[in-house]
Amino acid sequence: MKKKYEVLLILEGTYPFNGGGVSTWAHMLCNKVKNVDYSLYSINAEFEHKSRYELSENVKNVIQVPMWSPLEPQEMIDYGKKFYKIVERKQKDDSQDVLEKFLPIFERLLRSIYAESTDVEDLDDTVYEMWRFFQKHDYKKVMTSEVVWKAFCYHVTDIISTEKHNTATLQDLTVGMRWLYRFLLPISITAPKADICHLTISGFPVMPALIQKYKYGTPLIVTEHGVFIRERLIAINTSEFSFFLKKMLIRLSERITELVYYKADKILSVNKFNMTWEKMYGANPKKIEVIYNGIDHNQFIPQPKPAHLENVPTVVAAARIFELKDILTMIRSCAVAKKSIPNVKYLVYGDNNAVPEYTAECRKLITELGLEENFILAGYHSKPEALFCEGDISILTSISEGFPYTVLESMSCGIPVVATDVGGVTEALDENCGFICKPKDYVEIGNRVAELLQNKELRQQMGVNARKKVVDNFTIGKFISEYEDVYERVARKDTKEIVEPIFIQLDQQRQAAS
Repeated sequence: MKKKYEVLLILEGTYPFNGGGVSTWAHMLCNKVKNVDYSLYSINAEFEHKSRYELSENVKNVIQVPMWSPLEPQEMIDYGKKFYKIVERKQKDDSQDVLEKFLPIFERLLRSIYAESTDVEDLDDTVYEMWRFFQKHDYKKVMTSEVVWKAFCYHVTDIISTEKHNTATLQDLTVGMRWLYRFLLPISITAPKADICHLTISGFPVMPALIQKYKYGTPLIVTEHGVFIRERLIAINTSEFSFFLKKMLIRLSERITELVYYKADKILSVNKFNMTWEKMYGANPKKIEVIYNGIDHNQFIPQPKPAHLENVPTVVAAARIFELKDILTMIRSCAVAKKSIPNVKYLVYGDNNAVPEYTAECRKLITELGLEENFILAGYHSKPEALFCEGDISILTSISEGFPYTVLESMSCGIPVVATDVGGVTEALDENCGFICKPKDYVEIGNRVAELLQNKELRQQMGVNARKKVVDNFTIGKFISEYEDVYERVARKDTKEIVEPIFIQLDQQRQAAS
């Protein structure tokens, strides 16, 4: 039997401990792809005790990195490093090395973050030198040292001193240094050698993939779902952070995105929309391919509506309750639809605890608009293939998406969709299968919902068209075969003769220089 390739699948806050579209995508790969075995590198806020999914035999290992836990990951988890070596590093007097070797690297990193234009090769070399330093020195001891803290404060305040309106309080500097500490933390953690690193977000989780490239020249694939930098900009600009922290986080996010695109061997986008953003941040168009998400059209099939909802005009949604899904706009659209359909019912299935503050805001708006009987935050649904068939139509009001499974699943069930024009939605959904609306335009969304609920003939025809489009274009078989092909091409390295010597040559030059 042909040997399978080893893939390190790098995830953040998703599979296998949390649900959502990326987790659905990852679970399909891990269950269906036949030419690789996976090790999951799962970055989470805290240590997770139980997988949400039953893992397939193709998953050989799960490596957890709890990045925001009070305890350091290496104080909680065995990453294969001998304990006595960890103790030796902590007890070692390396203050001279920190001053003479680390501070110049750290200061170079700060300059890269705040530079008006990115020298991505220099940034790459800086991260490489930092990784090399932490091969022999304790990460926590160095990064929490007084000299590093003082260097951070001095250089950052010096850099921003020429910028209007950009001042930093002690609290700002403390938070900023904490971000750097946490985001860079995986640089000190060893991951098992792989044939391919597969990154699921073009952001900070790139660190373990960079280490594999530096050590072995391991090829890197990144799959872009919702564009990391776009969603990061939306989140930062709507946050309550100070001007200093917003600017720092934007610059840091932009630099890391540019580094991901620079180091990636393949950039796989789930839609064509993402390509504009990828090119804007320096991605080589020759690296980019589109692989649309696919679903099991034999599982998501048209079914009769449940008897208890038979005479109730029903809208369903599958969505975690958090800001990017813009549930507030969905609630307001319900109020619009209710004007012409008093008994309209929205059933929203998904995690109500993802962002408790946002869920509370949603419940408050439901009460304010008098929608307690019309808009239900229904929580977890155990059978996604049955979820959409509870409705006459489905709805998506997101302000950012990749290529949403909820749209494909609804279409496959023969349920037309009212959705916002974000990400790759229009690459799946067209005017024959539902309605596309402007993000946040709850009046247009509500009117389209009412139009579909009141026109049975249109609704049924759109449902037939939607099902056919999925069967013709977005099946799981097509999706899996395309990933198997990419893994094969990247692992075999069609450009092996060119790529490997370059990595070896660069590494030799770096070794000599150090």
